[in-house]
Amino acid sequence: MRRNCRKLFVALCLCLSSRLMAQDIHLSQFYETPILRNPALIGLFNGDYRVQAVYRNQWNSVTIPYQTGAVSGELKFPIGRGEDFLTTGAQFTYDRAGTAKLQAVQILPAINYHKSLSEVKNMFLSVGFMGGFVQRQFDATKLTFNNQYTNGRYDPTVASGEEGRLALRGYGYWDAGAGISFNSTIGEDVNYYIGAALFHFNRPRVSFYKDNSITMDPKYTFNAGITIPMEDRLKLIAQYNEIHEGAYSEYNGGAILGYMLYNEGLESTRGIYGGVFVRWGDAVIPTMRLDMDKYEISMTYDCNISKLKTASQSFGGFELALVFKGFLNSRNSTLDAVHCPRF
Repeated sequence: MRRNCRKLFVALCLCLSSRLMAQDIHLSQFYETPILRNPALIGLFNGDYRVQAVYRNQWNSVTIPYQTGAVSGELKFPIGRGEDFLTTGAQFTYDRAGTAKLQAVQILPAINYHKSLSEVKNMFLSVGFMGGFVQRQFDATKLTFNNQYTNGRYDPTVASGEEGRLALRGYGYWDAGAGISFNSTIGEDVNYYIGAALFHFNRPRVSFYKDNSITMDPKYTFNAGITIPMEDRLKLIAQYNEIHEGAYSEYNGGAILGYMLYNEGLESTRGIYGGVFVRWGDAVIPTMRLDMDKYEISMTYDCNISKLKTASQSFGGFELALVFKGFLNSRNSTLDAVHCPRF
């Protein structure tokens, strides 16, 4: 049985190292990784610090599952005696896919300056930057090639024929991005934000063949979100994210409805949420979230609606996110200094 693995491998390397969105981390809970979404969105939460962790397991019903892990942290504090504040953060991600264990590791520090545009501290213009190092590699011992099959049998002692072509089993590059956002309130209780960002503007070179002509296209993102009180204990949170990179575009949006627990109304820090997001042309994503004061836990599952649904049987990816946030017990706390959107 002869397998054309060489062509498949070459195609995979080119796809993952050239101008496709597959080069970037892909999460359904995009709102839980603000540095990857838009560095100008870090700090838009009620608290001084926030730590987020996301785990994703995808295509388990089709092939060896894609596994993605992401951990981020944010810390914000007022600037002097004014109404501005600063947020610093860092994003760590790990992604692995396929038999050859093609994996990527990212370490991306970020900073965001929030300029107050209102004396009542409820309107801010934010500018954020991120940049760091990305490393990619794969396990060449897990690959087989045409040259290694003789009389229909695989012989690992036979040369693959790729020794001279495949110059690298791993490589690294520096990446950078920047964004801008505006957040404010409508009335006393409706919070909203809008933003846009540009990633890969340094066009990093990405090739396992040391081909300097293969670079990443810049990626543009557009972001929006709003929280709308419905009744004394009900509120609606809607999120939207749009991505354009080369010929690839993605549109992802939806909403969750929250019921606040206990008798604190909309000010309660405890609640249960449920809703649906849609990644246009790809997946419907049921979503559940539980808020427990400083802790949040949310779960999503992609129900595949693309052309791959026949092979996947509509099963896509499971995703789990954990969040921990709060205020610092110090004079540098933003508790009374700023009024941030509560999403």
